[in-house]
Parts: sequence; structure tokens; C-alpha cells
Amino acid sequence: MNRMIEMERKVTKFGNSLGITMTDALKQIGLDQGDLVSIDVNPTTGEIIIKKSTKVSLPEGVSTDFMDTLTDVIEEYDQTLKGLKDR
Repeated sequence: MNRMIEMERKVTKFGNSLGITMTDALKQIGLDQGDLVSIDVNPTTGEIIIKKSTKVSLPEGVSTDFMDTLTDVIEEYDQTLKGLKDR
């Protein structure tokens, strides 16, 4: 059952930053200390969406140019590659 859980927190000062504590909410989506998150801010609605980051770090020695080229090749030959898989 996926239901939204509403929480109310007070904005607090942490050093020179403002923040809120939400340990229970972070645990509910499987986050722990040191995990990376993706944060989307919608200034129009006042919504902030925090998601577990799905960004993949490239291994040392693999450039972003190589990954871009690989993505282009996979997209171009997608149907051919899928056909080879079924042989």
C-alpha cells in the first residue's frame, strides 16, 4: 500500500544553513547517511521533491564522451541488438 505520510517539521539553523530533520521519512525511502539524493524544487507550487539518486558514477578511465557515443550507438542499433538477443 503506497500512501502519502504527512509530517510537519520546524526549520532550524544548522551552522550557517537552514534545514529540517526528517530521519523517519528518509528511512522510509531507503536512504541512509552518505547516500546521494536528487532534489527538484518547484518555486511556483512551493514543492520540494527528494528522491534517492539514480545517477551512476563512471569507473575511472571511462569518459563521458565515450558514454555519449555508446548511448548514440545503442539508440541507433536498438532494434538490431534486440533481434540478436533472441537468436
